[in-house]
Amino acid sequence: MTNPPEGTIRDWLDYRAIQGGTGFVFPDGAADLTWSELRETARRVAVMLTDLGVEKGESVAILYPNCREALEVLFGVLYGGFRATMINLVAGDSAVTYALEHSDARYGFVHSDQTDLFARTADPAAITALHVSDAKDTGSNLHGISSSSHALLMYTSGTTGRPKGVVHTHASLLAGGWTTAVAHQLTDADCGFCVLPIYHINGLCVTVMGTLVSGGSLAMCEKFSASRFWDNLGKVSATWFSVVPTIISHLLHSDTSPDANTRQRVRFGRSASSALAPDVQRSFENRFEIPIIETMGLTETAAQILSNPLPPGVRKIGSPGVAFGNEAAILDASLQPVPRGTEGELVIRGPNVMLEYLKDSRATSETFTVDGWLRTGDLARMDKDGYVFVTGRLKELIIKGGENIAPREIDEALYSHPDVVEAAAFARPCASYGETVEAAVAIREGSQVTSMDLSKICEAQVGRFKSPDRVHFLLELPKGPSGKIQRNRILEIVNESAGDPTT
Repeated sequence: MTNPPEGTIRDWLDYRAIQGGTGFVFPDGAADLTWSELRETARRVAVMLTDLGVEKGESVAILYPNCREALEVLFGVLYGGFRATMINLVAGDSAVTYALEHSDARYGFVHSDQTDLFARTADPAAITALHVSDAKDTGSNLHGISSSSHALLMYTSGTTGRPKGVVHTHASLLAGGWTTAVAHQLTDADCGFCVLPIYHINGLCVTVMGTLVSGGSLAMCEKFSASRFWDNLGKVSATWFSVVPTIISHLLHSDTSPDANTRQRVRFGRSASSALAPDVQRSFENRFEIPIIETMGLTETAAQILSNPLPPGVRKIGSPGVAFGNEAAILDASLQPVPRGTEGELVIRGPNVMLEYLKDSRATSETFTVDGWLRTGDLARMDKDGYVFVTGRLKELIIKGGENIAPREIDEALYSHPDVVEAAAFARPCASYGETVEAAVAIREGSQVTSMDLSKICEAQVGRFKSPDRVHFLLELPKGPSGKIQRNRILEIVNESAGDPTT
């Protein structure tokens, strides 16, 4: 497929159902889900919502972990022409309450394990819980929809104020699956392996929409387990998997390994959501003999915007790659293009870009340039071959004594020690310098590495001025639903922690 998918998700599910075959399998034990079974249940859900008077494009909340029924609900809402409003189950009660209220959802599908969360966060006078088991096909006509109809509402993490509600259409949601399929050359012979939550854009677009567009199949687990990862992946004969850097690091430090058949069958592993440290990537590939394809994506772009090519194409370690299916450019502070090799802000334009931020025209206009580029907020440079190298987030830069320090280069220095499983540098306010550099790490069990050891590594690689004044040891670093480390929460956590072992 050389062009973005046309039509709607309803069209594509109908097409897959007519083709037949199994769409989804579940290593945790649920029955396989064929495309025709999924379409049948999706239509029942769509008819139920239509009979309840839900309008086209109206939000319907979904509070589900990864499971068979979550897919039935998701595709049912999409099939009916409603706006699937994915609720982040680990965002905290206030964020869930905000999403339910801000989305104006009058109905929500609630998994049995999430009834307490729903009871704590939902206004019973405003929203009613629904169940798939109640869905019946009464024969009602569904809303007419098009590629430009609203399909998805997903809230950002809200690290700088209130979360923003990202709205995607059927066209941009399908394009999100297409950019993945194109970059990774997915076909109907592929079976993906999903351990990331589908209430996050990576799990939903890369694996679920990527499978819908490519026509392959997908194995879905409720959550990541280092001890069961390779066994489950082998059991379903997966040919690729999508994870995040923290998962890659945990697999690298686990005592489990894929068998010979799995190593041979798996074409690649895919990394996204945050930067992958080069030392971790090299060590993973050396140990497991499976290539890791580093990529980059955003909620606002239905996941993928950049990817390294598959072998034997050139993979540049430390870069999330080149644009596939969309355009990428680097602009200066005046939003003008910069020469290759010059640092600026990464911007994206293409069919996978969001429609808008719900009820926030100001944020929407600030995010887009006058000629349609979406501003990512990432600092980056592009080399002569079109590979992008991300150097940091505009809002995460540590400004020490007037000098900009990108946390990523300190992270990578810390990851170069083989016992470091998770690492993140962060800023601490300082009267003398404005901000100083500190870092937090989680280390392999039984490791004897000290704060002094890690400080010396940082000094050798980035210099004394950029090195952290203190390295904090935590059991694990705070992470969002995708597994991305939440750098903005670390200072609060280390300030609250007692008996800090870094001295």
